[in-house]
Amino acid sequence: MKINMIILSFITMFITQTASFAGNHTTNSALNDQVSVEVVVYNNNTGFIRDARKISLPVGEGELYVSDIASQIIPQTVSVASLTEPDKFSLLEQTFEYDLVNTNKLLDKYVGKTIKLQIWNKYHDRKDTIAATLLNNTDGQIFEIDNELYLEHPGIKILPELPDKLFTVPTLTWLYKNTSEKPHTLEISYLTNNMNWHADYLMTINEEETAAQLSGWATINNQSGVRYKNARFSLVAGDVHRLPDVQRKRTFAMAEMQMAVSPQFEEKGFFEYHTYSLQRSTTIGNNQTKQIRLFDASNVTIRKEFLVHGNMYSYTRPFRDEKQKQDVNVLLNFKNTKESNLGMPIPGGVIRFFKQDKDGAIQFIGEDQINHTPVHEEIKANIGKAFDVTVERIQTDYKQITTKIHETEWEISIRNHKEEDIVVGIVETLPGNWSIISNSHPYKKTDAFTIRFDIEAPKGKEVKVSYRIKVGL
Repeated sequence: MKINMIILSFITMFITQTASFAGNHTTNSALNDQVSVEVVVYNNNTGFIRDARKISLPVGEGELYVSDIASQIIPQTVSVASLTEPDKFSLLEQTFEYDLVNTNKLLDKYVGKTIKLQIWNKYHDRKDTIAATLLNNTDGQIFEIDNELYLEHPGIKILPELPDKLFTVPTLTWLYKNTSEKPHTLEISYLTNNMNWHADYLMTINEEETAAQLSGWATINNQSGVRYKNARFSLVAGDVHRLPDVQRKRTFAMAEMQMAVSPQFEEKGFFEYHTYSLQRSTTIGNNQTKQIRLFDASNVTIRKEFLVHGNMYSYTRPFRDEKQKQDVNVLLNFKNTKESNLGMPIPGGVIRFFKQDKDGAIQFIGEDQINHTPVHEEIKANIGKAFDVTVERIQTDYKQITTKIHETEWEISIRNHKEEDIVVGIVETLPGNWSIISNSHPYKKTDAFTIRFDIEAPKGKEVKVSYRIKVGL
């Protein structure tokens, strides 16, 4: 009976020790375990990573160290699941090791232990190595060498190895429970900061300035702290305020467009945004910028516009300056429609304009920032100031009728030195309660406080526009 009890106790102890060994098992996962990676990049300096890795884990509880992740990871967004046997893997604890190894942390691990100090022996022209016990690494180092204490030491510190649980790269450390004897394919998903993308557009206009060639490029900037190798990229266009629940979302195909979308990207609607999914894998390194073509569109109908803006504060006081010169803004406008040979959601970005000169050379003529533009909306791009069109305005009369009522008259002179007739838009912003008393040219009321004159200006001629206005504040 005693023999049976002894055997039973031995078996119990063996099982306990085995379980304890399994519970302390540590597994490392790096880039070589990766089977796929998907990267979703947003316009607000955010990326969403789905990293799938094939990892063999022992049965029971253990620790898993996951490296080759973004150093700019947002740890509270990390999610992990087994794609192969989801019911047999669970995560118990998670730590993000971002406070990486440095000299002080290494030496802290060797306080009370013997290390080596290497010094240069100038008398024998050689390096000598001595043994020293590190007694303290706080507020200065203290060494014991041959029963003597040294406060600091000029020698080079040599350590035998990297201590456990000191990390040289950002690492996720997990305490897990596994009941499968087969390898898992684990999908690790998380949000990271410092990933961004924006659109860049190149528009080359024809000689008549009536049509243009438009090409769009996606510029991806990766400063997340890791390289994404052979990754599938998706770009989300739209002002994402927050993603409270990171999950896969169903997308809905848009209607077929006439616009020649690059075969590299597939554009789809997604919630209140639009996604552009790259149809092939690509690699982008850390601190790298990469451009990928979005689309091409030819014979895009454009319209050039000359525009002048008035000053709403000029109606309630006298102006003694003889004349006020004004800039004439040059805009290139085009509608995002099939009729204009476009017709797909256009992400916001920088658009740059080019035109061929008389010698056949392509010249840069201006750029502007455009907003996210849905189908059927118009894009207006300010590309600079007109050189050959001058506008001057002068206050020809001013009366203060009461302390709050003013009456004033303005004359605006437009001189067109170009070789063709043009139309100049004059936009006047009006304050308070206003009424036009008289005007030389018809105008359009565009909103409660704005009127617009569209004035035909023949080449080589001067046109004068005048109006009288009463303003009550």
